[in-house]
Amino acid sequence: MSKLTLAHPHHDMTDAELLERYHADQSNHWLGILLHRYSLLLFGVCMKYLKNEEEARDAVQQVFLKVITELPKYQVNFFKSWIYMIARNQCLMKLRQTPMQTMIEIDDTNLMFADSNWDNRSPDEKETVLNWLETCLDKLSADQKICIELFFMNKKSYAEISEQTSFSLLQVKSHIQNGKRNLRILMEKKMKTENHEQS
Repeated sequence: MSKLTLAHPHHDMTDAELLERYHADQSNHWLGILLHRYSLLLFGVCMKYLKNEEEARDAVQQVFLKVITELPKYQVNFFKSWIYMIARNQCLMKLRQTPMQTMIEIDDTNLMFADSNWDNRSPDEKETVLNWLETCLDKLSADQKICIELFFMNKKSYAEISEQTSFSLLQVKSHIQNGKRNLRILMEKKMKTENHEQS
């Protein structure tokens, strides 16, 4: 008899049946079987994005904790798709954990976002501008946002971004170029609006 059978005598139950049992009695026993079932899948997803075994294992643990916290709140019909989405979002969030200041810069070939007074701004003013930047980033399409963040904040190459996101090199280039242009427009509009309101 395999270890899996010994550890989880209900391993032959479908995801839907396990979810039904879980929602009926809120026992983490059923959730444990589900998480065990997809642990290798989650690790593979996290490795795909993070390229680091230790970080991937940490991310899987974070996914487990999030599932335990969030599952009671939702009626999940397709557990595999749902948990995959959580793992993907966890990894993207991890990749974005780089100081926003790296995006306040002048690119010699294409203006990303130039704040000529950046060095002279107070800490509070800098925080305000960084909040604007984060707000404007959220207004980009999801594809443009992740490519912009990986390229400027995580200093990833086109090839690395392509590998992590499954976009083609041409798509990565397009998302970055269009994202830079859109972000610049949004930031300029945001600053003009704020300056006008303060005047």
